Amino acid sequence: MNLQEPSSRLGTLFTRIQKIVFGKPLNLEDKSIFHQISLIPFLAWVGLGADGLSSSAYGPAEAFVSIGQHRYLAIALAIVTAATVLLISAAYSRLIEAFPSGGGGYIVASKLLGPKSGVVSGSALLVDYVLTITVSIAAMGDALFSLAPVALHFWKLPCEVVAILVLIVMNLRGVKESVIALVPVFLLFVFTHIALIGSALFEGASRAQETFSNVSHDFNQGKSSLGWIGMALLFARAYSLGGGTYTGLEAVSNGLPIMREPRVKTGKRTMMYMAVSLALTASGLLIGYLLMGTSPQEGMTLNAVLAHQVSESFPFSRAFVFATLISEGAILFVAAQAGFLDGPRVLANMALDGWVPRQFSSLSERLTSQNGILLMGIAAIVALVSTKGNVGHLVVMYSINVFLTFSLSMAAMLKSTLKNRKIKIPWRSDFALFSVGFLVCFTILIVTTVEKFEDGGWITILVTGAVTALAFAIQSHYRGVANKIAAFKCPNFALETKKLKLENETGDIQKNGKTAVVLVGGFHAVGLRTIETVLTQFPNFFQNIYLISVGVVDSGTFKGLEELENLRNSLQTAHDKYRSMLGTCGISIKTKFIIDTDPIDGLEDLCLDVASEVKDAIFFAGQIIFEQEKWFYPLLHNQTSFSLQKRLQKKHLSVVILPVGEPPTIS
Repeated sequence: MNLQEPSSRLGTLFTRIQKIVFGKPLNLEDKSIFHQISLIPFLAWVGLGADGLSSSAYGPAEAFVSIGQHRYLAIALAIVTAATVLLISAAYSRLIEAFPSGGGGYIVASKLLGPKSGVVSGSALLVDYVLTITVSIAAMGDALFSLAPVALHFWKLPCEVVAILVLIVMNLRGVKESVIALVPVFLLFVFTHIALIGSALFEGASRAQETFSNVSHDFNQGKSSLGWIGMALLFARAYSLGGGTYTGLEAVSNGLPIMREPRVKTGKRTMMYMAVSLALTASGLLIGYLLMGTSPQEGMTLNAVLAHQVSESFPFSRAFVFATLISEGAILFVAAQAGFLDGPRVLANMALDGWVPRQFSSLSERLTSQNGILLMGIAAIVALVSTKGNVGHLVVMYSINVFLTFSLSMAAMLKSTLKNRKIKIPWRSDFALFSVGFLVCFTILIVTTVEKFEDGGWITILVTGAVTALAFAIQSHYRGVANKIAAFKCPNFALETKKLKLENETGDIQKNGKTAVVLVGGFHAVGLRTIETVLTQFPNFFQNIYLISVGVVDSGTFKGLEELENLRNSLQTAHDKYRSMLGTCGISIKTKFIIDTDPIDGLEDLCLDVASEVKDAIFFAGQIIFEQEKWFYPLLHNQTSFSLQKRLQKKHLSVVILPVGEPPTIS
């Protein structure tokens, strides 16, 4: 009777649970895979546009509270807020046209302003998307706990942490699945807030004459006490501190890779949906606050107060307030999704350029940026707990990074417009759009930073600066390693193999002969040095040599069927070069490769496949050795060789790790 080993049974149970929670692996060979996981405009509006629409839960309220007793400014504030939303959205629609593969702030700044500006923008975006999650979930807690007695508010923070954990699991399952699950709550928000704003305007219309008479009177008093300059400064301050209203507008341009073809058309339509819905909602709420005379109350958001005010005459007033705040909490939960969609994408793009550890460009078997999702979620929990979910402080930190990115993107597009003005006709409209956009975004950035420096502004500057400095240090390390590898002297196999007496020169694999299975990547010095070491350290020992490699599908290659085919072709070309170089020396050689999202899983499958073909195989993997190994090196360099060695040894296969060079210490 065969009894399964406890560790094997435990592994099987874990695999089953993993498939139930995260879903079954997706098949890279399925030609419809990109269609299956991409988003149509409506779903993109839900998954990405909700980030912008949800900011109406805290952005307009912050601006309205900032004007204090000078409520007459609310009308102008509503008009300018709507105009700003449309302005920034129009600029990002042009940006989508210019960067159809994804025009987030990192890509735009890197391509048009240079790598240094790009890494500043990318670092700000990383902090921004962490705060997207944190602010959204904290504001969700405020909205939902507005329905509960103040005595129960100590449960708010633990519930918010649980909400982030739920989002982590949802996103590890996949983009489309997580978005579809959130469609009902998104629609609930839209319908309840149409009712909320419509009711406020309808009820306020009955006393509109009185309201606007008071506005006129207060305006004249304000002009007398503050003067035109004083009122302008007060308005500019309130307008800037309401910058949280615009924080989600970049999400669409950065999320183009997950949209249904044609991506530019889908992206622009999604941007239009977001801009119109946010402009109407934000300006409608500001007018609603003014008409209903809404004032802050302890333990309640301003929107909660407004909901209570407009529903006093409703037959089901409690149900309306409940539905409105539940939907607001729900849309904020949906908005946090944007941080999990776009944050890992920025990490992946920066990883491909060497600014952050390269593991962040990897995809899971569900084709999600698993490492990025986990990092964003954990960082969001840390930010939430450290600020105790204080939305006021979080929005300040959030706004500063958002408008830093906005400003860099506008400046980049402005520079590009001026550079290409002779070949792009007409160019003046773009010049005007990006000039005004830059002026608005930079003004909000400066005012918010100065006004709120002590209320969280300094923390944002410190954290973003630290992330930027770390990115420069990581790329410096990678550049040093690349230079050392490039300096490796490639072996001359024509000379080396003359010293060997190879018995088998027919090129046929001898199934009963000893086989060296060498793990190689592309055609480069590391692979060549590994092969050289095997041949020179084990002369006349092997009858066969197998070269195997995995084409890793990461965020850089997972952009379409064409890219996957290019990856296969590049692997075939690399293997052909190895065969050409070694074949002329009479060495019997066979190559095999596989496409996978995980290099270790792919290599394990290949090794087991080869082990079933030949009787006696020894597996060899090259590993770069540093004279002084530092604690953080495993975070920056893959440990594929060691991980694979452990897996294969458990299956009673021999694995030898060979040093391919000992470069000097790299700081």
